[in-house]
Order: sequence, then C-alpha cells, then structure tokens
Amino acid sequence: MCMSKSLMARWQRPVAIALLGGALMSSLSGCVGLVVGGAVAGTMAASDRRTFGAQTEDKTIAVKADVRLRNVLDDTGHVNVNAFNRKVLITGEVPNQAKKEAVEREVKAIEGVQSVTNELAIAGPASYTSRSNDTLLTTKVKASLVDAKDISANSFKVVTERGEVYLMGRVTQFEANRATEIARGVSGVTKVVRVFEYISEEEYKQYQNTPAPAQASN
Repeated sequence: MCMSKSLMARWQRPVAIALLGGALMSSLSGCVGLVVGGAVAGTMAASDRRTFGAQTEDKTIAVKADVRLRNVLDDTGHVNVNAFNRKVLITGEVPNQAKKEAVEREVKAIEGVQSVTNELAIAGPASYTSRSNDTLLTTKVKASLVDAKDISANSFKVVTERGEVYLMGRVTQFEANRATEIARGVSGVTKVVRVFEYISEEEYKQYQNTPAPAQASN
C-alpha cells in the first residue's frame, strides 16, 4: 500500500521526535549524526540520495576512523567522524594543533574517503551537559526539517557540536538554503555550517520520479 507524502510527513514527525529524543539518553558518547532508530530506518532511507554502496561505505569509513583514531587520541580528545557519500566531517575537540592535523591525516588515509572537512576545535572535551544539549538541538533541527513542506528531511544529516549545527546531504541550492534557514531558526543554535554536495534541479527531478530501491539506513 502506498503512503501519501502528507500522511508520511505526519507519521514521521512524532516517530522521529520520539526516536531522536531517545538518543539523548542512550547515545551521548557516540556520533550524534549517526543516531537513528531502526523502526524508521527503512522509511528514512527511502529518500536517501546515496547509492546503497555509498551508504555501506560511509558506515565502513566511520568504523575504520574509530579504530584508527584510538592510536592518535587520548583521554584529552573527543572526536566524532561522520561520512556522507564518502565525504567526511570531523568534529569535536582536541588539545592542540598537532592532534588536529594527526586526526585529519588518519581519516584521509582511509580507503574510499573523497574529502575531509576538519571542524575540530582546539579545546578540552565538551562536558556531559554540552553534549546533552547538542543531542537535543539535533532532535529539534530534525523535527523542524520534518515540519517543512517544501523539502525532504530525510535528505539531510544533522550533526551538532557545542551549539553549532552542521548540515550534510546531496541537495539542490534551494534545499540547502531552506534547510539552513530552518536550522538557524531553532532556539539554541549558535551557528549553521553547510557541508553539502550539490545536485542540479534535473538530478533532483530524477530522484523524484525514480522509485527508491531498498537501502541501508544512515
């Protein structure tokens, strides 16, 4: 049975809020942008504009980064690695410039990584309260994107660090501008950073007209 877009949007919002809210309690030490509930994984993947292979490779990149960075970081560092379509965003805190550069080198050396955006701050690790607030902000931004009628929330990955929101995804210029506007309007967000891969309107229309294959979740 097919579900209309309006009905799907009404269904997604409460479920997305509940699951993302649950992440606040269960995944504060993990990578905020990768937290998603299994119950909506298939639905959210349905409009994912990555190929199945790219989605799988993104997961592999994140796992490999975690393993490699154990040899670089110590208790003074807190690093999150998010990959979207083989493009990597690094966020968190490290004690000095040398560590920041070392983290970037390790991530760039991972097979399949096409580019790296290094947003690491040179500072002490964020507090539990700060990370809790970041998780809540991610939830609020995602819920606001779900509410929007002119873009698909499932096309975006949201990562938050120290009140700064990073938006990832394969999107048109209009979608990028609209999502940025929405994120900036969320109370508590101090800055919005765009880490997008842009697609043309023609490519966007192809996605709209092509049935989505079975895909892995974010």
